[in-house]
Amino acid sequence: MTDRHPMRPFGAEIDLGTGDMLEPERITVRKASDMRGYYADAGALERLIQEGSDPVHYQVFEKPVPETPGNLMYCISKLMPGVVGDEFFMTKGHYHAVRETAELYLCLRGEGFMLMKTESGECTAEPMKRGRMVYVPPGWAHRSVNTGDDPLISFCVYPAEAGHDYGDIEQEGLPKRVLRVNGRPELVAAAAE
Repeated sequence: MTDRHPMRPFGAEIDLGTGDMLEPERITVRKASDMRGYYADAGALERLIQEGSDPVHYQVFEKPVPETPGNLMYCISKLMPGVVGDEFFMTKGHYHAVRETAELYLCLRGEGFMLMKTESGECTAEPMKRGRMVYVPPGWAHRSVNTGDDPLISFCVYPAEAGHDYGDIEQEGLPKRVLRVNGRPELVAAAAE
């Protein structure tokens, strides 16, 4: 009899106090220089890169699984606090390459927003704070934005075959941005660029 399930069960430890995944097998690091073209104030980003020694914006910690139907990918996303000009640090944001897939985020630490949009241009934001889950339905691009003073740390789960499609977000951005206005986060319409 042939084993239909060649993968072995496994586990991973997460420090619930810090939100860190212990012993991840893959770490993706995005520095300020990786975020060129994403922020409204390109000059402020270049100054941050030069003066701040190209600081880390966010990291993703994973225990990879085969990217095939039936498997679930899970990770820890750690988005650092900070601003570029008046815009809060954010992730690049993406659609899933397989548009019919969803994603679930559980905020473990910090505060911010999950900024989302459809290809038709509808845009919304869901608050993120410790203990709150955000469901990203199929067909919605999504980006985390950290509006707090601590890292925004989320546990994320999605179908392993979903893939990532950054193209539209990288080229067009999202219809709204989260800016610091009078010391507070505010969702504002993105200016035509």
